[in-house]
Amino acid sequence: MSGAGRRTVWVIGIGAGSPDHVTQQAIAAMNEVDVFLVADKGDATDELVALRHAICHRFIDAGRSYQLVTVPDPERQPQDGSGATAYERSVADWHAARVHAYAQILDGLPEDAVIGFLVWGDPAFYDSTIRIVDALPARSSLDVRVVPGISAFQALAAAHGVVLHAVGRPVHVTTGRRLVAEWRPDLGTVVVMLDGALACRALVDVAPDLVIRWGAYVGMPQQELRSGRLADVVDDLVALRASLRERHGWIMDVYTLSAG
Repeated sequence: MSGAGRRTVWVIGIGAGSPDHVTQQAIAAMNEVDVFLVADKGDATDELVALRHAICHRFIDAGRSYQLVTVPDPERQPQDGSGATAYERSVADWHAARVHAYAQILDGLPEDAVIGFLVWGDPAFYDSTIRIVDALPARSSLDVRVVPGISAFQALAAAHGVVLHAVGRPVHVTTGRRLVAEWRPDLGTVVVMLDGALACRALVDVAPDLVIRWGAYVGMPQQELRSGRLADVVDDLVALRASLRERHGWIMDVYTLSAG
């Protein structure tokens, strides 16, 4: 139960693109929300906003009143410098702008309105929503509740029909920006997210026999999957990724690297 005067905020994982990923727990939470706040990142990602509308229409009880309020997502400014510190500063500035944008919207809503965020994938993996909510000026008066969702790399493993880890071996999750510096043979399976440049190309010379399992728009009707020996398929993946981005105006992809 929320304390007196505390506004409930739901951070709800909705899976990696398919409405079938939405859990019963997520549906129950959605049916408590009065106002969903949805980041609007421009025309290229209108499809992601439309999918959130479709999920609400499908799963929220008929006759229940709710709103979807789109919030223009602040532009992320170019990094001032290079390296980890400059990157972290750039992200911190972007997050601060998001906090300001959401705080303005919340200030104009009724105090008893239940707020919801529909998070792509799982709120715990490479998503800033929980951090944004925690940084809101009104955080001390918010009762924040989080619902997990199916992540992109879970959906990728299922689509390829594989177990991510070898017996008794670890799984390492990282980003394209960090992949080359972090990779070594004893890491086990490496899951790579947020890699717009397919940084794995830099590993071809040192580990050409790595197996890559790649997917774009995982769980969506336009899903694309590829797999094979890294040295054999990476150039084709670079071309395919560029083609898909041009065709759809945006792309979300994820891949794994493993010994086999």
